[in-house]
Amino acid sequence: MTGSEPPEGMQELYPFLYSRESEIETVLGEVSRSTEEKAEEIVRLRREVAERSGFLLAECAEAMAKRFAMGGRLFTFGNGASSTDAEEIAAAFSNPSRGRSLPALCLTTDVALLTALSDDVSFEVVFARQLAALGGTGDIAFGLSTSGESVNVIRAVEEAARRGMLTIALAGDQGGKLAELASLDYLFVIPSASVHRVQEAQTTVYHVLWDLTQHALGNSV
Repeated sequence: MTGSEPPEGMQELYPFLYSRESEIETVLGEVSRSTEEKAEEIVRLRREVAERSGFLLAECAEAMAKRFAMGGRLFTFGNGASSTDAEEIAAAFSNPSRGRSLPALCLTTDVALLTALSDDVSFEVVFARQLAALGGTGDIAFGLSTSGESVNVIRAVEEAARRGMLTIALAGDQGGKLAELASLDYLFVIPSASVHRVQEAQTTVYHVLWDLTQHALGNSV
């Protein structure tokens, strides 16, 4: 291989980097078209969720506000990229750039506890066991799953319901097994099979919930 040749497999991964000048216009056109399609899809999804779940979002925020007003706490959880969303939700409520700080904790941040429960018991209970130890009547459980099939999220929702907590979840596609839970108070489903589009729309949903909760508590944001 000469110094001018791309590493093996690199050209297939990033064809636009090695395109001949005559191909650049075509490649850029494809990238532009793909970007526009994705942007249009996420706008459509957000509009669809707003139209279908607008009243439910307001009702959920009112229920959250009532719990917070009585001293309730918010517990968030999810796997993979959803765990970072869970962290963002907890941070938005507990340390907002404006509005009132509200007690919130993400259950994915304690690595020692997560690995201990996974190793000693089962990964399926990493969130449920934390809620059993920390949660109680008046608190809020908020789970995220792009597929709606995450067993540890489902187990956590079930445990939260047994403890009298308000239960909220976000899911994608058709809602998966989360949609079958009678113990779930509020479920917001993003009707897309694309994980990326689901997570983008879920971000909007939980920020809207934060905003509406602040308003329900009488805070101007």
